[in-house]
Parts: sequence; structure tokens; C-alpha cells
Amino acid sequence: MVRFDEISKHYVRELDKYSLAELCRKPSENEWSLGQMYLHLPHSTLNLQLRLAEECMALGGGNEEGGGKTEAGHAVFEQGSFPSVRIQVPADLQYTPPQPESKEQLVAKLEEARRRMHEIGASQQNIDPERLQRKATHPAVAFGALNAVEWFTMVEMHYRHHLLQKERLDAFLQTAELLG
Repeated sequence: MVRFDEISKHYVRELDKYSLAELCRKPSENEWSLGQMYLHLPHSTLNLQLRLAEECMALGGGNEEGGGKTEAGHAVFEQGSFPSVRIQVPADLQYTPPQPESKEQLVAKLEEARRRMHEIGASQQNIDPERLQRKATHPAVAFGALNAVEWFTMVEMHYRHHLLQKERLDAFLQTAELLG
């Protein structure tokens, strides 16, 4: 949880460097802006990873037998991180976050995700370990079936993975500023 707090606070501190216009600037039509990436992080935390962790922990939730992890799922957990490659999702409304309305919106969403991480992390301490082993399958089947602890762990890995995208977008913004 300490690593997640550190990285989450890092994202919030970094927002001071950007104007809203910079946060909304896209390198190309098919790529996300920095602001869209910022919205993606808490959105996927709250609506995917933590939702599935809670589903696993709920009485009668998850799948007790569960399926297993895919090869990619095993690799991610063995490495403790996503592969350092660009992952492109389809450019449609289901996956593409909107542009941010304000920097305050981004801070509020990141803080909401951080608060929920603390709440769910605390609830995992007081739950029957057997319920923590129930599994829910990744919707895109990318990682296969993960248990509550794995879904919870996935959040920090996901935030860390997007630091690579943030570096690319920072470089884009610097180049765009130089070209004026």
C-alpha cells in the first residue's frame, strides 16, 4: 500500500507542471492526452480492479473454483509488473476516457481511488482468507481469473505501467513547446 500511495501522490504532484490545455493536448488523433490517461487510472481502479476484488470478497461472490491465470497473467505476477510495451486499446467510447474538465477533477478522482484502495485494503485484513482466494475473470481475458488480492495488487502495477506513457506524453509536450 505504501508504494501505491507514493505513486498516486506522485501523479497528483506532477499535475502542477501542466496547464489544462497541455493536459488535453493529444500527440495524434489515435492517442490519449495526458489528461485522458489521468482519468483512465482512477476509472479502471474504481470500475474494474477494485470492483472485481470486492466481487471476489463478497459472500457468494467470485467463482470458488475459478479459472486460472493466462500465460500473460502468470508473467505479470511473476515479474511484479506489466511488460514495458505500449498497450493499445480500441479507440471507442468504451475504452477512451473523455478529456478532463479541470485539474481539480483529476486530483479528486485520484484521491477517490486512493481512498477506496485504503478501504478495500483494510477490509482484506478482516476477511476470511478463503474468500480472498475466490476469482473473477479479467473482462478482456488478458490476465485470466484473478483473486481479490491479485486484483488489488494489479492497481499499483497499472499505475506504475502508465508512468511509461506519461514519460512519452511529457516528451511530446516538451517537443510541442519547443516547436511553439
